[in-house]
Amino acid sequence: MAISHFRKLQVGYNAKCKMQNVKYHLRCLECGKTIQDRYTNTCPEGHNSLLRTVYKTKRIRKLSGEGMFNYIDWLPVEETLPINASPVTYKSEGFGKELGLKNLYISFSGYWPEKGVFMKTCTFKELEAPPTFLRAKESGSSGKILVVPSAGNTSRAFAEVASMTGMPVVVIVPKSCIHRMWTTTENHDSIFLISVDGDYSDAIAISKEIVKIEGLIEEGGARNVARRDGMGVVELEAAFFMKVLPDYYFQAVGSGTGAIAAWETFIRLIEDGRFGWKMPKIVISQNLPFAPMFSAWQEGRAEIIADKDMRNAEEAIKEMYADVLSTRNPPYSIKGGVYDMLGHSKGKIYGVTNEECRIAEKLFESEEGIDLVTAASVAVASLIKAVDEGFVKKEDRILLNITGGGYKRLREDYKMYEIEERMEIKSLDQLALDEIEREVMEFVKGL
Repeated sequence: MAISHFRKLQVGYNAKCKMQNVKYHLRCLECGKTIQDRYTNTCPEGHNSLLRTVYKTKRIRKLSGEGMFNYIDWLPVEETLPINASPVTYKSEGFGKELGLKNLYISFSGYWPEKGVFMKTCTFKELEAPPTFLRAKESGSSGKILVVPSAGNTSRAFAEVASMTGMPVVVIVPKSCIHRMWTTTENHDSIFLISVDGDYSDAIAISKEIVKIEGLIEEGGARNVARRDGMGVVELEAAFFMKVLPDYYFQAVGSGTGAIAAWETFIRLIEDGRFGWKMPKIVISQNLPFAPMFSAWQEGRAEIIADKDMRNAEEAIKEMYADVLSTRNPPYSIKGGVYDMLGHSKGKIYGVTNEECRIAEKLFESEEGIDLVTAASVAVASLIKAVDEGFVKKEDRILLNITGGGYKRLREDYKMYEIEERMEIKSLDQLALDEIEREVMEFVKGL
């Protein structure tokens, strides 16, 4: 018995030492459990909580020549990919002056060579795909193919990386968003594109069924720490440029995952100690008429109620200027989600109309000289409202996250190759699942 007990202690000690030596571990925000990453996206104890990466390195380095991987110390991967994707931060002159703001900093994710930013999908979603591919490879899911549902931008980012690297992916988008599926490289052999007759939520529902097929794996959405930490590069790049944390951070949201990523990165930067000790106020915005989190927050609720916050959802989504922000099941109530983020940062949500988006977009482009994706125009409009209301003052340090732009500029330098869909799904039944499985198996054999 004594020998058996000793061996148990030794095994436990060795496991603990191994955990201490790894680059990072995961922690459940509900129970505090420490978890070794096995492409783990949910708490093993079943808690409805996001997991968060805890990095061994507490002071972040900025390397050079590696794009977003300049910040690899705070990415849950060991390897890098030769992809020149990284945002740029600069101090606004034109737009800041127009709003009367003396310290407006803009983080731009898109294609703008003159500013030194080369994201060919023109969206900060390009920061999510590389670490997600690598995390799946490194943490026990090597050989399995990621399944990624989205309203277009996320799937395009994953498709671009797949096209460049040959790493395979199954992407699922609503039929109405198929026009967003293109890459700047012609080779689409590693991309299996499925369109669905429905909206983003239908794409998600179908993906949850498809991942049951042998050889496929769910990408994970907001629960995937690689996606969140990848987007956190925006705040890291801003911190090194500004030398200090902002007083306010503005971003448009659909699910809110990017804003959660910003919050988590600000927490790490405060722990770093070189950029200040005060948590920025995180201000997010949604595009009316479909703005479930804005509706719930206005009433002080930690839960989204479908009958109140998402009335006539299908029609409301069709009326949105930025329909990429239409998410019916955002991580709002989950532990470590949007509600917690807003409370901890003393933040706020704005609801922005289509007309306000259009006005903001034209003003920004005329003052800054670059075009915006529709989602970014929502963030710009919310900043204008915050200034008009006096919520922010002219001396405040403000970081505005322009999550995408530069389509017009990209077309000058690159041809866009449309990705041909391999399947169209009108309704998901056993017959459709069987057909998908056959087609996917053929896809895998051809890789």
